[in-house]
Amino acid sequence: MPDSEHAPFWWERDRLRYDKGHLRFAGEKVQSLARRFGTPTFLYSADRIRDNLASIREALETTGRPYRLHYAMKANRFAPILTLMAGESLCGIDACSPEEVMHAMGCGFKESDISYTATAVSNSDLDTLARFKNLHLNCDAVSTLRRLGPRAKGRDIGLRINPAMGVGYGDNELLHYSGEATTKFGIYKEQFDEALDTAARHKLAVTTLHLHTGCGYLNDQLPVWEQILAEAKTFAEKIPGLRAINLGGGLGVPHTKDDTPLDLKAWAAVIKRVFGKSGLTIEVEPGDYVVKDAGLLLLTANTVETRRSTRYIGVDGGFNIAVEPAFYSLPFEPVVTRLRKGPDLPVTVAGNINEALDVFAEGLPLPPVEEEDTLALINAGAYASAMSSNHCMRGQFREVLLF
Repeated sequence: MPDSEHAPFWWERDRLRYDKGHLRFAGEKVQSLARRFGTPTFLYSADRIRDNLASIREALETTGRPYRLHYAMKANRFAPILTLMAGESLCGIDACSPEEVMHAMGCGFKESDISYTATAVSNSDLDTLARFKNLHLNCDAVSTLRRLGPRAKGRDIGLRINPAMGVGYGDNELLHYSGEATTKFGIYKEQFDEALDTAARHKLAVTTLHLHTGCGYLNDQLPVWEQILAEAKTFAEKIPGLRAINLGGGLGVPHTKDDTPLDLKAWAAVIKRVFGKSGLTIEVEPGDYVVKDAGLLLLTANTVETRRSTRYIGVDGGFNIAVEPAFYSLPFEPVVTRLRKGPDLPVTVAGNINEALDVFAEGLPLPPVEEEDTLALINAGAYASAMSSNHCMRGQFREVLLF
């Protein structure tokens, strides 16, 4: 089907769109890549990653404050992506385990490029982390401070706080790291003085305040995010000698046609209003925004049939390699890689795992799909391969970074 016979899809953009009826991504014909690498395969665009990081840097320039950008590598730890970032000095790293720290260093990052923030940190973790003298550590519990002190006396550290407010995609509570309900993350206001006293007792210098309150927020959530930053400022004002405020990540991307892309100018304006005159360095830790829309997951339609009144498309990958629809109720839109003639029909796209929740989309209008066609899941660059498992022993896939 010529492209002109089908209205543009909401997700189409430069280097991700149909050309003469075939989906092209990062300058490549997706069907050809599927034949070359097989399925399931994750494809990532180096250019899109560069562009996304550049967009964040451009926005941060408008805050009037110095800034540091740390990529949340838990979103996607594929070594070629990290090597690209380190080799081109695109950003630093946000790590959340000793293994992530060592993996990042193996890909070219220096200790001083890495900010470490984790929860339920063990003594074994602390023993390992204390050996990295130039690694920045953010502590999210009084217990962590108490146990880190004897191992790292005199060290500069950060405190991760919990402002008791959360924000996330579509106000999805599953994506809130803080809020009305008590969570495991960060130090609450009621404990904050104790945390400062514990740090001082062990001669730990608190130079950074850290918070991360949720994932995937867009424009509609910016007013709440501004309230969160205002609350964080009340914590910051209690710390003499504070140098930096780390605002965490959470910047989201559109998942459906009804979503509007995050306005980074408006996002940066919030930072400027709250912290523009603070004298602090601004730190951010995006993951989703950097890599999510830079990735596709290629799958083969192996079963196409109607059951009762529902048209099912079964594919050769499941929620074990792309967890967000099942775990977080996040829309994950499958798209065709070849536009066939015929009307769009509502379909349910389901994976190959023997679990009822293994469904990628329900009632999604798609152009005609035949068995052995290749489908692509958009927004598969973050929290997919990195969270994969071998459930049902179907955890095999490939990853390819396209330049």
